[in-house]
Amino acid sequence: MSVRNHASRNETDVAIIGGGLVGMSLAYGLLRQGKRVTVFDEGDQALRASRGNFGLVWVQGKGDTCPEYARLSRLSARLWPELAANLQQDTGIDIELQQGGGLYVCLDQQSLQQRADMLAKMQQDADGDYPFEVLNAEQARAKEPALGPDIAGATWSPMDGHLNPLLLFRALHQAFELHGGNLVNGQPVQQIQPRQQGGFDIILDGHRLQAGKVILAAGLGNKALAPQLGLHAPVEPNRGQVLITERLKHFISYPTGHVRQTGEGTVQLGDSKEDVGLDTGTTAEELGKIAARAIRMYPVLEKVRLIRSWGALRVMTPDGYPIYQQSAQYPGAFVVTCHSGVTLGAVHAGPLVDWLLGKDTDIPLEAFSADRFPL
Repeated sequence: MSVRNHASRNETDVAIIGGGLVGMSLAYGLLRQGKRVTVFDEGDQALRASRGNFGLVWVQGKGDTCPEYARLSRLSARLWPELAANLQQDTGIDIELQQGGGLYVCLDQQSLQQRADMLAKMQQDADGDYPFEVLNAEQARAKEPALGPDIAGATWSPMDGHLNPLLLFRALHQAFELHGGNLVNGQPVQQIQPRQQGGFDIILDGHRLQAGKVILAAGLGNKALAPQLGLHAPVEPNRGQVLITERLKHFISYPTGHVRQTGEGTVQLGDSKEDVGLDTGTTAEELGKIAARAIRMYPVLEKVRLIRSWGALRVMTPDGYPIYQQSAQYPGAFVVTCHSGVTLGAVHAGPLVDWLLGKDTDIPLEAFSADRFPL
């Protein structure tokens, strides 16, 4: 186990269990509000969802059955430029945030119509604050000329974008250290004990730290940790596989839900959804489906070389929406979990931190209580 930044410190205002994008976004926001923050990161044995994601800041279609989640996604997208600017000012790292809009490409008329109907309903639920366009094949190719002849059309939204998730992760960690955060890395938390006089003891092998508040941001690990604090986090893994091409001349202007071109020119292909437990591997069958779909969308990809692939596990609740909840049994203990650590990162670093500190927030937190799930 390694302890960085004031290793002898035995007390902290806030302990965050989990050093992924969710935990580090919360930590950054708390540090900027003057709090002492310690993050407990399990180390390389962890599942590391934050290092395997697709990098989308995506609003279009999110929350189709939950208007509160749709509103939360829109809010975070609006806050992202400020967060990116703050991180660059602190660290000098450009996280390659681009928010010029996004396309969702459909390969048949039925799926295009279904998507158009869904977005129209979401626009109605948002009282019109939900811009999007439905494009036929010709209109989609006018916006993105590299799209192929097989597509039926696309939906486009100016709310969407993407960034480099690894640069984001690096920037958050670097800013965390710069602002005096304390990182305990390399060993999982064994136990969290509420103290009779208030606060919590965080117990690891050979190390104990007292915290005023504790936030569970451990992804799939929240399921086991939450009951220790009178909380409920029924999360399960869902695997997504990803392919990366060689670097190519720029030809994709808008990210899609399945294909995006990175700042360095590689093209990222993905979005499988597999219930395979904790298996982070890849399969030729699923990667073949991903590649075939991408080629139908962008025929130019047929001749390019693939250089990498990986699998990573999404952190999914039964309905796919976040859990944000404070423990009624042990006030000061919180669970924060979601599968959209990039999209919601700006909310996590901003308005959600206000809630954690007992300040007013416009986030409709009642919609994200785990009480919606049976025990």
